[in-house]
Amino acid sequence: MAEAFQIKKLIQELRAIRGRHTELVTVYIPSGYDLNKIITHLSQEQGTASNIKDKTTRTNVIDSLERMIRHLRLFKQTPPNGLAVFSGNTASQEGKQDIKIWSVEPPTPLKMRMYRCDQTFVTEPLEDMIVSHDVYGMIVMDNREGTVGLLKGKTIIMIKEFTSNVPGKLQVGGFSQQRYARLREEACHEFYKRISAVANAEFLALGNNLRGIMVGGPGQTKNKFATGDYLNTELKNKIVSIQDLSYTGEYGMHELLEKSHEALAQEDIIKEKKIMQEFFEILAKTSEKIAYGETDVRKAIELGAADRVLISEDHPTLEVIYELAAKTGATVIIISLETQEGKQLKELGGIATILRYRIS
Repeated sequence: MAEAFQIKKLIQELRAIRGRHTELVTVYIPSGYDLNKIITHLSQEQGTASNIKDKTTRTNVIDSLERMIRHLRLFKQTPPNGLAVFSGNTASQEGKQDIKIWSVEPPTPLKMRMYRCDQTFVTEPLEDMIVSHDVYGMIVMDNREGTVGLLKGKTIIMIKEFTSNVPGKLQVGGFSQQRYARLREEACHEFYKRISAVANAEFLALGNNLRGIMVGGPGQTKNKFATGDYLNTELKNKIVSIQDLSYTGEYGMHELLEKSHEALAQEDIIKEKKIMQEFFEILAKTSEKIAYGETDVRKAIELGAADRVLISEDHPTLEVIYELAAKTGATVIIISLETQEGKQLKELGGIATILRYRIS
């Protein structure tokens, strides 16, 4: 999480910079690529840049490339995940020069190679790496209604809701019990097929981004669906959680997520919920081991008493708090606003901390 935050911060800084002409240099070096080849290429680009007609642009490009070459020579080899490097004139005043250089190892192996000289830095490949592409399929159902959705990052996305034509269990006059049971079974089968048609199409389209599938609902309907011949075999093998629920519909989707903690233990949304629940449990027992609000949390951090700092993703001083906490070894956990716990933190000022020890 901290790594993603640092990259987000870098991206924001880079995106705020605008060159007057095509003078900002972006280089992406794939993992395993020979760094000497990149340095040679940049030296050749310096020669090409000498042909730029505008003197200021020419100077800025050549100097940016020189700064980048010197920086790359500090590396013995390309880092395991590759390297993204940015260099350019950041001076806001016309005719002034302030060449700066940034470099970062991506969070996952970089597979592309790029050299670009433009009015803006190219940050899209880095942005794409810190976006969560992993999703979970969600199916909530009983014999009356069903819902197909996705858990993407921290957000539940409703895809389609269904209502069934399955008659109730009471026998209708004029029908034999056996015939009625058969008609009811056929109606259930058709209802399950409608749900599976959407689930199969939506979930298979996700390919390797589909981490797993959660199925839930009241009664035995969910089990018949999950074990029957409705979902594609590949999808059936990805079922990670089958849960008994009290609700269907949107409430059922949230209940299914809550009851699937073990299967989703590594997901950020669960980690956030757990740390926030721990905070509120401590708050309910004693206020001496926690602090909240900008003033009290800053004081705790400065005293070295802050262990874990919880801060809303939209908090105005997030970057300042992050840097302050790093000096004392406190762990910063960024909390989204998409969960109930995240909204509660917002009501407490958007920032709180669990303390290492009591402070007066």
